[in-house]
Amino acid sequence: MYAKNAWNKYSENKQDLISFCEDYKKFITKGKTERRCVEEAILEAEKAGFKNIDSFKSLKTGDKVYATNKGKNFASFIIGEKPLEEGLRVLGAHIDSPRLDLKQNPLYEKFDFALLDTHYYGGIKKYQWVTIPLALYGVVCKKDGTQVKISIGDNEGDPVVGISDLLIHLSGDQMQKSAAKVIEGEDLDVMVGSIPTKEKEKSSVKATIVKLLKEKYDIEEEDFLSAEIEVVPAGGAKDYGLDRSMIAGYGHDDRVCAYTSLRAVIDSSVNEYTSCAVLVDKEEIGSVGATGAQSKWFENVIAKLVMLEGNYSEFKVRSALENTKMLSSDVSAGFDPLFPGVNEAKNSAYLGKGICFNKYTGSRGKSGCNDAMPEYFAEIRNIMDANDVNFQTSELGKVDQGGGGTIAYILGNYNMNVIDAGVAVLNMHAPMEIVSKADVYEAYKAYKVFLTLK
Repeated sequence: MYAKNAWNKYSENKQDLISFCEDYKKFITKGKTERRCVEEAILEAEKAGFKNIDSFKSLKTGDKVYATNKGKNFASFIIGEKPLEEGLRVLGAHIDSPRLDLKQNPLYEKFDFALLDTHYYGGIKKYQWVTIPLALYGVVCKKDGTQVKISIGDNEGDPVVGISDLLIHLSGDQMQKSAAKVIEGEDLDVMVGSIPTKEKEKSSVKATIVKLLKEKYDIEEEDFLSAEIEVVPAGGAKDYGLDRSMIAGYGHDDRVCAYTSLRAVIDSSVNEYTSCAVLVDKEEIGSVGATGAQSKWFENVIAKLVMLEGNYSEFKVRSALENTKMLSSDVSAGFDPLFPGVNEAKNSAYLGKGICFNKYTGSRGKSGCNDAMPEYFAEIRNIMDANDVNFQTSELGKVDQGGGGTIAYILGNYNMNVIDAGVAVLNMHAPMEIVSKADVYEAYKAYKVFLTLK
């Protein structure tokens, strides 16, 4: 059964949809890294009256609370009418995206060019990252405890950087390689300069870059040892298509679901159950580490909320998690008309047909997936239909074609009901991804409706 095209109900009045998508474009243009996304989330939340969890001594119905972790995780809550031990309604998304990271000793000189050595992060097609304008974002943490923010490539008047590629006239051998090998990981080095500086008795292009970094940021070359600098596509999100029906930009996976989830909670009233949007890091590399979904941070935040509610017990924390209903807000692979052969048409996600629910993800026989309960999805179908939300269902390509995962199985370990729900994306994991504006807005509406689920 094919879903209905969501654009049909916006044939006359698109203003709310367009306005929401303009806000989203600003968010992903500014939120090029996890840290930047958290900064933007805090601004959005505080503007709506949310306060840091550390400022509360107790909680009551209607309180608006947010918590952060190491600058890379964010969670917002509107405390509901029922006690926390009866569960929450959670929207969970990730805010990391595939990119290139600078190595700890990145700067070097070769044939009168200064370059930065990188290690790619997440699953990418390496050849897509050459000959495009790139920007540098991140932080440099100095030994004295100061933190220097880096942002080069998107500000007015900024230069951009990039990775070179062979000209077609000399690429006879290169063109014989497979797509996986045509650009090697160790060759994804970013070109940053070519003017030499006289240093002692020799000229050095590297010395020019070191001098520039000292003058602008007061950092030394050795400070790269404790830096986290990400190389991302330069430029902001733009309308895509002559009809402006889509958005092209970097990081739709999964910031499109992060923003819609965040806004769904921020824009909600007090519901029966506590509403929550949680944004996590490291999904693209397995949800590991202190800021990934496998961290105990979110569990600890729930424990703190239970404590602030009063009469704390460990059992109440466990009950709160087990009784929670959650949407793993993550994108789905959109059906591409140029590559139809990798999809099974009746179980694919189509741009413009609303939010997409994936009962399971995984690969090779559903390996690593959550595989949501049908009883739970029946509840969700009912509330979506009752509120005129356009939705569709899909799986990630043909059975033996590939696969992928989300954070759903991690939260499912608490015995809570979880299902994947997100926006269909074309060009997923490429420097430029594409989403439908109608899907962005339907996702936002779906998430708001979900927060009222009984």
